[in-house]
Amino acid sequence: MNTFLQQCVDAIGAKHVVVDPADMATYLTDWRRRFTGRALAVLRPGSVDEVALLVRLCNRFRIPVVPQGGNTGLVLGSVPDSSGTAVVMSLLRLNQIRSVDPVNNTITAEAGCILHHVQQAAVEANRLFPLSLAAEGSCTIGGNLATNAGGTAVLRYGNMRDLCLGLEVVTADGEIWSGLRGLRKDNTGFDLRDLFIGAEGALGIITAAVLKVFPQPRARLTAFAAMTTPAQALQLLALAQEHCGATLTGFELMSDFCMQLVNAHFPQLQLPFATSSPQYVLLELSDHESFAHAEAMLESLFADALEQEILHDAVVASSLAQSRALWSLREHVPLAQAEEGKNIKHDVSVPISRIAEFIAATDAFLQDAFPGCRMVTFGHLGDGNLHYNVSPAIGEAGDAFIARQADINRVVHDSVHRFGGSISAEHGLGALKRDEIRRYKSPLELRLMQSIKTALDPLNLMNPGKVI
Repeated sequence: MNTFLQQCVDAIGAKHVVVDPADMATYLTDWRRRFTGRALAVLRPGSVDEVALLVRLCNRFRIPVVPQGGNTGLVLGSVPDSSGTAVVMSLLRLNQIRSVDPVNNTITAEAGCILHHVQQAAVEANRLFPLSLAAEGSCTIGGNLATNAGGTAVLRYGNMRDLCLGLEVVTADGEIWSGLRGLRKDNTGFDLRDLFIGAEGALGIITAAVLKVFPQPRARLTAFAAMTTPAQALQLLALAQEHCGATLTGFELMSDFCMQLVNAHFPQLQLPFATSSPQYVLLELSDHESFAHAEAMLESLFADALEQEILHDAVVASSLAQSRALWSLREHVPLAQAEEGKNIKHDVSVPISRIAEFIAATDAFLQDAFPGCRMVTFGHLGDGNLHYNVSPAIGEAGDAFIARQADINRVVHDSVHRFGGSISAEHGLGALKRDEIRRYKSPLELRLMQSIKTALDPLNLMNPGKVI
């Protein structure tokens, strides 16, 4: 093993082969700090050629590789297991914006680029890179691609798969596939790009990507609406799509309990209404005509919604500061839940038309099985993705509650399956849901996935134990 590590040192330099346990610690512990794995070393290559060289060394010595970006994942996909046989391949040094093409509306960025930096590079070119999520200050483009990240603007712009035109990938045998083509049409065989996106590093290591950017909207308008039921939120969504079309870029659902948690733990963040409501929607328009045009659409939408008794109150942000304040209410929901104590997270999707029915049915199932548990239900209603999280009953110890996680997951995931949904909408499977998915995917799907894995990674060295 010393021979392997020495050759890694020869390849990328001693300071980029991390073996001290204290220095490795942050790379080995997951984002929620509930699991810490072990590794032979953390390797920090600085170029795609160095990544390829290190992967070839891992092949020669049969060393498993765990690719890692910002390590912000929630399903144990970017940390090693407890065996200590793998290396972590950190892509953080691959952090260059290689090119910006405002005419082709693309940015070519390396995998270690922080999402916020890519957003800023787009702004500097008077363009928009629309992927937006809570961890955008620390998550990386490579990790976003590996998990097919979604975020708050999927309704208008799609997931990361929709925002990527081309990839550069180091394959499992250490070759470099240069697929950085900024083409929107290319029907020349199998779409290899889509194989690697969402594969969580189990098929190869993404090192760079050509990403779509868009013209900056002339106006963004944020509004907050109060209603009684999730069914009314769905009615408002349909009405908003009818009134606003493609200018509707965000549509987020939050329960009153979510807002209670935010108010309890972040009292500086205040609801814009004098009285509470069972459900809230945060929506955003991005208009390429004018602020007045967007404002008129919103006024018309809310007038119709009030007339149809879909909602009973709404406010529209009149400044950037007010818009940020409204978004802060949504963004602080997971932070407030963490402050409240231990909880069980679910990242699920169901057909949009069935969301209200799903919430009602699953709430009832959980209360029947775990009386007093508290549902923290919020998420991207516009694309059917709910963060359907569960907190313990008041007075129940957090550790005792977490010990029941498998049973709670079974109730939620079985309900998701009954409603034709998915147990992972945007976080991936990692190690946390790898075995769980076998309950819901058909044997044929699993065989096809295994066939692809075997064909592209016959030695099973790419992020083993994850996804499949």
